[in-house]
Amino acid sequence: MRSLAASVAIALCLAVWAVTGDVVADEVVGDEIVADEIVERDRVILSSAPESAGEYATGGMDACLKCHDETEKHPILSILATPHGVMADERAPLSREHACQTCHGASAEHMKERDEGEPRPPVSIRFGPDTPSDLQNQVCLTCHEGNSRMNWTGSPHDLQNVTCASCHTVHSKEDPVLVKNIDPMVFLREGQAQVCFTCHQQQRAQIQQRVSSHPLREGKMECSSCHNPHGSVGPELLVKSTLNETCYQCHAEKRGPFLWEHAPVREDCSVCHTPHGSNHPALLKTRVPQLCQQCHMAAFHPSTAYPGPDFAGPALDYHSLDKGCLNCHSEVHGSNHPSGVRWTR
Repeated sequence: MRSLAASVAIALCLAVWAVTGDVVADEVVGDEIVADEIVERDRVILSSAPESAGEYATGGMDACLKCHDETEKHPILSILATPHGVMADERAPLSREHACQTCHGASAEHMKERDEGEPRPPVSIRFGPDTPSDLQNQVCLTCHEGNSRMNWTGSPHDLQNVTCASCHTVHSKEDPVLVKNIDPMVFLREGQAQVCFTCHQQQRAQIQQRVSSHPLREGKMECSSCHNPHGSVGPELLVKSTLNETCYQCHAEKRGPFLWEHAPVREDCSVCHTPHGSNHPALLKTRVPQLCQQCHMAAFHPSTAYPGPDFAGPALDYHSLDKGCLNCHSEVHGSNHPSGVRWTR
């Protein structure tokens, strides 16, 4: 028993030494590096930055602004008018010890004095095509990891190597992707929609060119009204877990419950509707009665395909005029009327 207890004690000591040995080694890498300094450093940058990143430069933000001023092609100083530049907020990158290097990584080599004509190495983390998307995104996720971004990892945009900087303009005073309720006159040139349409060209054409669409052009909603670009538990990056739940945010009167349910309504709104735009009224996939007769061909009416409005025959059927089937079945989403079994009232 004593030998067993001694063996267990030795094993525990070895386990503790194995876990803490590397930590102690990290803490005593030099006289100037202490544990408190390591804790203060950005966790993700330390774990992800290249080995050649080197040390942090001194001088804070002022050292960077000696070169990066208002003459830059892309806005630099305007970051001081954004939440990232609020010096009184300890969460803001520019309020921290390393200022710009909080996001761009330890860049002492980049900021070292150079002879004229001597090439200057880039900063450790550049937000552009030259830096792996995972490294860029991990910098942002150090602070922006919760709330609507908790499902980013494994999301469609993450798997397609989309970076935060692909959509967001951090240094701009007004990030275009966060601009909502845009003026209809500049809908396709400014604001959130134009950022999304950079990649989603098919949806751009549907919303812009088709006669029936959601009111994005009128500035009454945005892409993010229905979609969460940072990831979702539902399909197609929807803000809710199902398509119907997403639609019910605005179309609450269609939710029910109804005394007389219409099966496709309860199943999925996209059975009849296409959300981004249609050449038929009410975002329908096709006009009635053809839409209805995709399911209803033999019950209660002759099982004959009704013609469309351009039918040139001698007897144009009244089922195809005006609203078609909806002339009678007006409560097609469901009815609470005792006699509404056919959704006629």
